[in-house]
Amino acid sequence: MSGMPNDRNELEHTERLDRRQRELLELLHGFRRVIVALSGGGDSAVVAMAARLACGDDAWAVTAVSPGLAEQERRAAEAVARRIGIRHLWLNTGEHTRDGYRRNAPDRCFFCKDTLYATIAERVLPELPGATICNGANADDVGDWRPGMRAGALHGVRSPLLELGIGKAEVRALAREWELPIWDKPASPCLASRVAYGVEVTPDRLRRIERAEAFLREQFGLRDLRVRCEAGELARIEVPPADIPRLADPAAAARIAARLRELGFRCVTLDLEGLRSGNLNALIPLALPVTPGKTLPDGE
Repeated sequence: MSGMPNDRNELEHTERLDRRQRELLELLHGFRRVIVALSGGGDSAVVAMAARLACGDDAWAVTAVSPGLAEQERRAAEAVARRIGIRHLWLNTGEHTRDGYRRNAPDRCFFCKDTLYATIAERVLPELPGATICNGANADDVGDWRPGMRAGALHGVRSPLLELGIGKAEVRALAREWELPIWDKPASPCLASRVAYGVEVTPDRLRRIERAEAFLREQFGLRDLRVRCEAGELARIEVPPADIPRLADPAAAARIAARLRELGFRCVTLDLEGLRSGNLNALIPLALPVTPGKTLPDGE
């Protein structure tokens, strides 16, 4: 009898996951033709898989190629698209040439997504007329600073996971159920998200960040990390708290500082609070002037 509650919980979990699958497939099937903005992360991969199951050859995936896409993420997108069997297009977007993106105010992501969706509409939609553009935004994204979602709304982009109330935990469960290779992959936003607001986003800075993170992954076996680029070319390294002692070891710290200085950073720090995804958003009130009596945009 002691095993019954666990059995019941497992059954309820399975039934809920099955229901979520049906809901997602039904929604996408109703679109008939779908273009998924595939980033290489788990959220968009689940939408792409569902689109392929629901729409067959009328489901395409598009990945934006720009300095903000790390090579590791490019390989992940390629691998997951191959696993799904979906038609996969690479699209040079060039958002790094837009002043609003380079300026790197808190609405930088708007310019990135606006460029992506406009480019899809101009160069891909004519090849798949009537298709609905979809992204991987999920229910847990609500409430965070997401100016890119405003760009999606302007372009009529749909967010199937968000619309159905599917959050990150269920996304991972669906990815695992569908045996997608990135089901347990840590979140890895674009490289530009590592650049502190107000510091210009340039291809050189993005390459420096990518190479610094690659060094830390290879030398210390880290899966989840960020190298933030602060003003004055200061590198602020964030890793899970359990990994901090290894990087703080004097010998390791000396190696890290030497390599990151070699890459072009002037100062190197280790954040003692550990990895906090999206923590630069905490500085938005300082980076974005607000008129007294008015509130910050919700970034929907």
